[in-house]
Amino acid sequence: MIELRGTTWDHPRGLGGVSAVAEAYGRARPDVRVSWEVRSLQAFADHPVERLAERYDLIVLDHPSVGEAATAGGLVPLDAHLDADYLDEQRRSSVGPSAQSYAWDGRVWALAIDAAAQVATYRPDLLERCDAEVPRTWDDVERLAERARTVGSWVAFPAISVDAILAFLAICVALGEEPCAGPEAVVGRGVGRDALATMGRVVAASHPESTGWNPPTMLERMSTTDEVVYCPLAFGYLNYARDGFRPHVVHGAPGPAGLDGSPRGTLGGAGLAVSSLRPNVEHAVGFAASVAAPGMQRTAYVEGGGQPGHRTAWLDPAVNASCNSFLADTLPGLDAAYLRPRHAGFLAFQDAGGDLVHAWLRDGAGADADDVLDALDERWRASRPVGAMRGSR
Repeated sequence: MIELRGTTWDHPRGLGGVSAVAEAYGRARPDVRVSWEVRSLQAFADHPVERLAERYDLIVLDHPSVGEAATAGGLVPLDAHLDADYLDEQRRSSVGPSAQSYAWDGRVWALAIDAAAQVATYRPDLLERCDAEVPRTWDDVERLAERARTVGSWVAFPAISVDAILAFLAICVALGEEPCAGPEAVVGRGVGRDALATMGRVVAASHPESTGWNPPTMLERMSTTDEVVYCPLAFGYLNYARDGFRPHVVHGAPGPAGLDGSPRGTLGGAGLAVSSLRPNVEHAVGFAASVAAPGMQRTAYVEGGGQPGHRTAWLDPAVNASCNSFLADTLPGLDAAYLRPRHAGFLAFQDAGGDLVHAWLRDGAGADADDVLDALDERWRASRPVGAMRGSR
């Protein structure tokens, strides 16, 4: 019996899909048994991948860690083990830049088994109570925030540190400038000020617990109470769009549009990587390929509670029927999503930058925005090793 151990993050979306595939795979391959353990959402974002590779054969990871993980070692370059045709099909079937996000330095380090981005979520019944439609712009969001208070509800904006910096980057894109594209500054000063001002106004008008919420916490509140009518930007979870998962169904939509009319949010999702430090590499690669295969993505993976990463699943009528069209409705937001840098050092910038933006929002945007932007630029410069490049090389 071949025993494989995997680690993913602690949520039905993180564990359900891979566990369901493990069961299906075990029926087809009774000589292989795959068991899964969970780590917190924060550990999913920042726990060193090379440490995980010492204990686990299979690692569900966040794409901004790819450059650091590739530099530190511990992962198998999957292009050395999988057929080119298989990888080409994965690239063609990507949801937004998900497949691209796991490529670095000319190699493929993970398969995009889960696709997500910051999108909008809402309760149709509460929108009707507000006599309002799903906002299309950030100005619309501010107007809805005022109207929601008249019926005892709120707009919400999850803004713990990591979500605050990712929303800031997305709003910079919406305002017409791609952040983190140059070596000296995160973004031009005018766009940076406008992005912080937009966030400050919306957070000030949002549910008072917003700066302490991550997306799952906000979605739990939206789906179990009538407190939250709408959220403009949070990583989507199709689980909450399923009948019976929680008392109230949460629907999805693209986030507020940028100046070009396209919805803007930061790319999330999860990839499945294979450790090079454990035995049975070929068996682990074979299982990973099965998880990402279109047939498994449309059936066992999504039926188990996973959020698929393959485009055919996002367009599948049966899959969308199971989640009130959450995937099809939010797909434009995924296709327009902003892809973060992935060089070694970016995670340190994300952590430090998130603390800066979060503190500014938490304290009521009282400090000078230029001070925040100066500090962000300083941390951005410190994060960039000589010769670092954004994206795959």
